Amino acid sequence: MSETLAGFAATAARLAAWLVLLTVVFVPLERWFGARHAPRPRREHAHNIAYYLISSMVPIVLLGVPTALLAVLAQHVVPQALTGAIAGLPLAVKVALVFIVGETGFYWGHRLSHELPWLWRFHALHHSTERMNFLANTRTHPVDMVITRLFGLVPLYLLGLAGPTMAGTAAPAALLVVGTLWGFFIHANLRWRFGPLEWLISTPAFHHWHHSRNDHINRNYASTLPVLDRLFGTHYLPRHWPAAVGTETPQPATLAGQLLDPLAPAPKAR
Repeated sequence: MSETLAGFAATAARLAAWLVLLTVVFVPLERWFGARHAPRPRREHAHNIAYYLISSMVPIVLLGVPTALLAVLAQHVVPQALTGAIAGLPLAVKVALVFIVGETGFYWGHRLSHELPWLWRFHALHHSTERMNFLANTRTHPVDMVITRLFGLVPLYLLGLAGPTMAGTAAPAALLVVGTLWGFFIHANLRWRFGPLEWLISTPAFHHWHHSRNDHINRNYASTLPVLDRLFGTHYLPRHWPAAVGTETPQPATLAGQLLDPLAPAPKAR
């Protein structure tokens, strides 16, 4: 029991330290280089911090059982010849495969969370912010985050690029960490453009269009690789910025309501 509490306290301390560091980095940048907005309500500030903690801790617990089952399933379903051939690839090639395969899975998990109504019930929370800022990255329902991550992790497990051992999970874990850190950047209120680099990697302008309130909310699904949106026909990046961000899907005012409402049965159509 004491070891569990000590582990929880260590995790909480680490998350608090990261939050301080992110705040020190992004708050001044957003004030110097961001669009001018009216101050956010205190409730939204409190919710953002709560979601930061929830999104950092809950998915770890929820993903434990599915990933363990994936490891067992992969051993019985995927031909050993395939996993053996992949295991024999050079390390640099395997790391590149982890990144490309994982990001492609995340793309489709994200896209389906917009296209399937039962997934959108959870994902709409992430689009509820009407003022882009770095903490909008973790304003996410835990179910939404777990489902999207599984889309990225399942192909990695099936191809033998991830597994139950530390060596097998190092690259996928790094993918999640890098993706999360980059997520704070692309959600930040930063009016920066990067010229030709925007063809290679996602930027705040690219992702802010994904959060636009109306016409282009179903564009720019990729978390880091815009080429995926070009490949699948969902890329959109004009020179100007969206006039407004948010969603028309109503959200409860309370934190509990935002977390519990998507779990309730959908109302039957009359």
